[in-house]
Amino acid sequence: MSDSRKFIVCTSINPPTEAIRRFDACTDWTLIVVGDRKTPDDYRLENGIYLSPGDQEKLAPELSGLIGWNCIQRRNLGFVLALDEGAQIVATVDDDNIPHDDWGTGLLVGTTTPIKSYVIDDCCFDPVGATEHGHLWHRGFPLQLLSGRDYSRSETIHTRIDVQADFWNGDPDIDAVCRMEHAPDVTFDPENFPFTANKPGPFNSQNTFLTRDALSRYFMVPGVGRMDDIWASYHLQHLGYTVAYARASVTQLRNVHDLTGDLVGEFVGYERTIDMVKEIAGGTYDARNYWPEQALAAYDAYLRRVGA
Repeated sequence: MSDSRKFIVCTSINPPTEAIRRFDACTDWTLIVVGDRKTPDDYRLENGIYLSPGDQEKLAPELSGLIGWNCIQRRNLGFVLALDEGAQIVATVDDDNIPHDDWGTGLLVGTTTPIKSYVIDDCCFDPVGATEHGHLWHRGFPLQLLSGRDYSRSETIHTRIDVQADFWNGDPDIDAVCRMEHAPDVTFDPENFPFTANKPGPFNSQNTFLTRDALSRYFMVPGVGRMDDIWASYHLQHLGYTVAYARASVTQLRNVHDLTGDLVGEFVGYERTIDMVKEIAGGTYDARNYWPEQALAAYDAYLRRVGA
């Protein structure tokens, strides 16, 4: 195990993938893979930590019970362990995102730095639309705002970066509607990064770096389908944490998905995220209006467990 205070957290129900093997070989980072009841019983890592279902129940029994099984939100247990182990920076990744050779280097997260900031009048920012692939949009960006995206104004600001959301070449993190229409295979020009915005925007859990303080309040929301990480991102920004979007540092070789199933899992976002971001912009947002009751109880258990 690395002596670093930088951790990588991932969930997987597969045998170790190419991405997992590469993350496990990162000498400056400690990998934590959170298992589930579908994960092979003989799952092994060369260097990192495998957190078995039994380990999770011992680590945070109340939280484990409230989250339930066979869901990606088990990743929250990995966040607990990373914080217990003294992590200062945590990367949350997926097992189908192949890290580039320079992954995890030159990080802005945890620093105060000058950065390009888009100035938008609307209540939500789409980071994908700010790139050369402006026909696409980030998963979780409200479809109702697509026609009004405007990137004509920007300024340089000096700000602390609490979250660094790196992009992904190959099959990017777009929603099912966008993927059905475009089926993209893209490469993002690194010259377009980094940037932030004056309004909140979505970020995901598949190639994102968080400071210890931000992670202690970041929580993948059970019971909201494929909005689990998206609504978590908006909630964190509502609390005042700043996100910067940075160059692609992985290539996504996306696991097999049923796009119709993805569409169903995203529908709650198509329907309700627009109201959420409007309320965040207006200062009236309350998670209790969006998160299921059990998710709220789980978040409370998480906050108490990590001492936030």
